[in-house]
Amino acid sequence: MSQRFDCFVIFAEMRTGSNFLEANLNAFDGLTCHGEAFNPHFIGYPNAEHILDVTLEERDRTPATLLDRIRTATPEGLGGFRYFHDHDPRVLEPLLTDPRTAKIVLTRNPVDSYVSWKIAQATGQWKLTNVKRRKDAQAHFDAEEFETHLAELQAFQVTLLRALQTTGQTAFYVAYEDLQDVEVMNGLAQWLGIEARLDSLNTALKRQNPQPAAKKVDNYVEMSASLARLDRFNLSRTPNFEPRRGPVVPTYIAARDTPLLYMPIRSGPERAVRQWLAALDGVRLGKLADKFTQGSLRGWKRDRPGHRSFTVIRHPLARAHDAFCSKILTTEKGSFPGIRKVLRRAHGFPIPEGEPGADYDVNAHREAFTAWLSWVRANLNGQTALRVDGHWATQAQCLEGMAEFTLPDMIVREDEMEAYLPALALQVGHENPPDPVAVANSAPYSLAEIYDNQIETLARDAYQRDYVMFGFDDWA
Repeated sequence: MSQRFDCFVIFAEMRTGSNFLEANLNAFDGLTCHGEAFNPHFIGYPNAEHILDVTLEERDRTPATLLDRIRTATPEGLGGFRYFHDHDPRVLEPLLTDPRTAKIVLTRNPVDSYVSWKIAQATGQWKLTNVKRRKDAQAHFDAEEFETHLAELQAFQVTLLRALQTTGQTAFYVAYEDLQDVEVMNGLAQWLGIEARLDSLNTALKRQNPQPAAKKVDNYVEMSASLARLDRFNLSRTPNFEPRRGPVVPTYIAARDTPLLYMPIRSGPERAVRQWLAALDGVRLGKLADKFTQGSLRGWKRDRPGHRSFTVIRHPLARAHDAFCSKILTTEKGSFPGIRKVLRRAHGFPIPEGEPGADYDVNAHREAFTAWLSWVRANLNGQTALRVDGHWATQAQCLEGMAEFTLPDMIVREDEMEAYLPALALQVGHENPPDPVAVANSAPYSLAEIYDNQIETLARDAYQRDYVMFGFDDWA
C-alpha cells in the first residue's frame, strides 16, 4: 500500500512545545523531524551545518533543493520539519498547495507562549532537560509588543486555514496540552501512515515555567488590564500538567451487606474507612467486596438499587506527608524502592540508604519532607522523568479519573467523616451505624512536629489545584 504522504511539516511558533513534539515524533520508527529546516538564521538547529548534506548556503540559494531532499530521503517512512511564520516564505506556497505534504498545526495560548518567550529571553534558557538546572526569571509584559505578536500569529493561522479550505485539505491539529498524551501522539502517527506506536513519551525535555501567569509576570496587574477586553486567555487558571488518570476500579471497596461503595483516593484515610465498612456489618476486613472490574461493579450496582458511593479527601499537606512516609522514606513492603533510589541518586534526597535509624532526628525529617514537597511540585508539573503516582497526584485529578466510569455520590472531608459517613449509612437503611475511628499513620515523626510556614508554603505551591478546588485552609 502506497504512502498517503511524502513528508510532513509542523506549523508552530516559538514556545509552543514544538521541541517536545519533535522529540516524540523522532521516537517513532519511520519518522524523522529535521528541526527548523527553513529558519533564516540557521539550518535545522543552531549549531548544525547541513540537513541531508544540503548546506545553509545551498538552502538559501534554492530552498526547493532541501524540500525535495526531505521528501525523498526516507523511502520507508516520512521526513519532516518545523515551520514558523517568519521562516523562509519561498517554501510556504509549495507546502500549502501540496496535498502529499502532511500538515500538523501546533497551537498554544498566545499569552502563555509570549510569557514563555520573554522568560527564555531573560534567562537564555530555551530548553530544559534537568529541573535542577532551571533558571528563574519573570517576564515583563509589553502590551504593544504582545499585540503585534498576536496579530502576526493570527494572520498566519488565517493563511493556513484559507489554504486548507481552498485546496480541500485537512490538517492534524495538536494543542500544547495534547503533547503529554501518548494516545494523541499515536493517533498522529496513525494519521501519518506510520505503523509504529509508543508506550510512553519522551521525558528528556521538561516544562520550564509551569507556574500560573501571576507568578511569571512582574507587571501582572498591568497585563490583566491590557487584556481585560479579551476573555479567551483564562489567565487566572491553575495550570494542570498532570497525566490523566483512569478510574482505578479494582481499588474500590464495598461493604458486605450495606449497599455502600468506597472509592479511595490513595494516601487518604483508607484503613479507617475500611475498618468502618467492616464494622457496619460486623465482619472481618477480608469479607469486604473488592477487586472489582468495571463489569462486576456494574453488576454490584444493578443488584443493589438505592446504593450510595463516596470518597474521602484529605488535606493536601497531610496526604503528602503520608505518601512520603509510607512510599518513599520507608523501605518496607509496599514502598517504592525504585523511585526512592532515583530520588537519592539523581535528586540528592536527604534520606538514609536503608530504614531510618536513631540518627534520623526530627530536623532530618523536616529537611527530607521539604525536599519531597519541592520535588512533588516539579513532578506534578511534568518536570521530572519519574511517574506521577496516584499516592501523590492531586485529588482533583483522581476525581476526574473516577468520573470516566462513575462519580461518587458524596465527597467527604477526612475531618468530617464522623458526621457524614454514619449519615450516609442511614440513607441506605442501616439502623445504627457506628462512628468511624481514626487510624494513625506510620511515620517516624508526626506532621505536627515539623510543621511551619515554609512547609505550608511548599504544600500550597505543589498542591495549589487541590487548595483552590476544595477550599482547603492552612493545615494548622
